[in-house]
Amino acid sequence: MTAYLETSMGAIFQNRVQEHGDQTLVIFKNKSGNWEEISWNKLNDMVIDLAMFLINKGIQPGDKVALFSPNRYEWWIADLAIITVGAVNVPIYATNSLEEARYIMENSDSKMCFCGEKEHTDKILKAKEQLPNFGDVVIFDDLDQLVPGVITLHDALSEGRAAANREEIDKRLIPINMDDVTTIIYTSGTTGAPKGVMLTHNNFVSNVNQVYSVDPDYIAGEHTFLSFLPLAHSLERTVGYYLAIFTGKKVAFAESTEKLLENFTDIRPTFLISVPRIYEKVHSGLLAKMATASPIAKTLFKWAMDVAKENLPYICQNRPRTGLFALKYNLADKLIFSKIKTTLGMDRLAGAISGGGPLSVADAEFFLGMGIKVFEGYGLTETTPVTNANTPKLIKPGTVGPSVKDTIVKIGEGGEILIKGPQVMKGYYKNEAATREAFTEDGFFRTGDIGEIDGDGYLKITGRIKDIMVTSGGKNISPQNIENSLLESLYIEQAAIIGDNRKYLSALIVPAFEALESWANEKSISFTSRSDLINNPEVINLYEQEVTNHMQDYARVEQIRKFYLMDKEWSQDKGEMTPTLKLKRKIIQEKYINEIESMYPSE
Repeated sequence: MTAYLETSMGAIFQNRVQEHGDQTLVIFKNKSGNWEEISWNKLNDMVIDLAMFLINKGIQPGDKVALFSPNRYEWWIADLAIITVGAVNVPIYATNSLEEARYIMENSDSKMCFCGEKEHTDKILKAKEQLPNFGDVVIFDDLDQLVPGVITLHDALSEGRAAANREEIDKRLIPINMDDVTTIIYTSGTTGAPKGVMLTHNNFVSNVNQVYSVDPDYIAGEHTFLSFLPLAHSLERTVGYYLAIFTGKKVAFAESTEKLLENFTDIRPTFLISVPRIYEKVHSGLLAKMATASPIAKTLFKWAMDVAKENLPYICQNRPRTGLFALKYNLADKLIFSKIKTTLGMDRLAGAISGGGPLSVADAEFFLGMGIKVFEGYGLTETTPVTNANTPKLIKPGTVGPSVKDTIVKIGEGGEILIKGPQVMKGYYKNEAATREAFTEDGFFRTGDIGEIDGDGYLKITGRIKDIMVTSGGKNISPQNIENSLLESLYIEQAAIIGDNRKYLSALIVPAFEALESWANEKSISFTSRSDLINNPEVINLYEQEVTNHMQDYARVEQIRKFYLMDKEWSQDKGEMTPTLKLKRKIIQEKYINEIESMYPSE
């Protein structure tokens, strides 16, 4: 068997196939509702067949191939086939609209597209009408009837399997240059048109090695990852997918975010890669349930949470628990922590990575205190993405850790975080002006984030330049930290700070309705709808207290003077959040302008 130089993820995958053969690589829920396993060998057979299909369809090295699908094992097959033949994967978020998908395919010069489901295929076929150079569409799902211009994955694999010139695979894979582009990932476009981030084979191979080097011993042994973040996002792509392949781990595919907790208990993963929103929802959901528990259960839970706080120095500094505290922790674990973790499907969790946005200290400490190591990291699509990560031997909640190996992180003018390292992108596709603007004269990437570095080299993110608000009094305000403080409230699900060119700060607040409704029932407050509930004077008074309590550490100019309670949660479907669950501030401010203006009656 050929041993490949590990200069691309396609080559690394081939080497690991030879090492792991018939061992399980992926686990997925089949149409019968049962979890099914696929081995390294079986998945590779499909990768090679699909690679041959691409070659026979005339796909050349450097050609762009779009991939429009939710997470599923077929996403891996398509990606590995594309990069194995030297082509470029252009992922599209499964939730993107027809126009967003059309823009990405047109801007990237994609020649064909893999689609997950019929709804994705329908969008691509519609977009194809405006793309004269666009070719075939391959759908992962089977079709009840043939559609012109659409090939099922089953038929594509059969066509590739029948091809005779299989030696073409090595002729494509071996000569791949590490500086060749692997993928073009389009930014989520919170402001302006999305830009295509060109990431090379070197970017991915370097970043996977960098993440692995944070603590190789910690990830040693058998592990099962649970994949639910979009594979179109660089965090899941690099850490949840490529790192798993690099280290030879199993990956289970969650059915959907709606069934995530159910899938957790089915799979009981040992490693988790997530965005802060998931940790927030689990934490707030547990607290909401405890709000309606019996007095004895509440007392016991409060005692356990106090023990969890005492445990923080031990778990964060990787120190063994000793003496009386060890006995107390073991009792809390037996009575409370172990039951919570088992209920959540987190009883085998060795490590949980948080990225893609700031994780509140309260959320981090909730999991850490129970003995679940949560590592917050940092990075951007343009850095493949990881540049910083907390380590198993020293976790500092509220920071994103030290820089990973071979990476220089420094603070530039105005507190901007600047980065140089092998994981930094090649540039923006067909956008030289934006590429030049993204780098300093000495070659550092401008992140657009503001931060500070402590004595241990741990980076703390304090805001984002484009989010900074300037009040009418000329004060600069970074909303991110204020919003995170509000989210520590049991009764607040989402928050957006308003204040740009205004006399004072205000906030749009989405209540945590499960917790709020439990509170209202305890207080014998009757209501007919959520709108009715949030207009109740006692509820408004509750939120006044919550806002005041969580603003105590902020300067007068940073205090929230007024707020407006929303009756619906913001979502990606309504265009208010990105696929990685970040607020689209501009959209929210435009969409709810009347609600905002009601908080500024004298302006």
